[in-house]
Amino acid sequence: MSEAKKTLRLTQIKSSIGRKADQGRTLRALGLGRIGKTVDQVDNESVRGMIFKVKHLITVEEI
Repeated sequence: MSEAKKTLRLTQIKSSIGRKADQGRTLRALGLGRIGKTVDQVDNESVRGMIFKVKHLITVEEI
């Protein structure tokens, strides 16, 4: 049986200006970079770690 991968919808709600440089790089790695931009990412441990690092700048929804 094939197991369906969970997907997370990430939306940037705050700017990375004035934040630490690694937080801006993390947003870029997630595919974000502008307020209001939305991307879908596969739910795995590495993505969850990046989300934790910038959780104050984004919203997360499970799809």
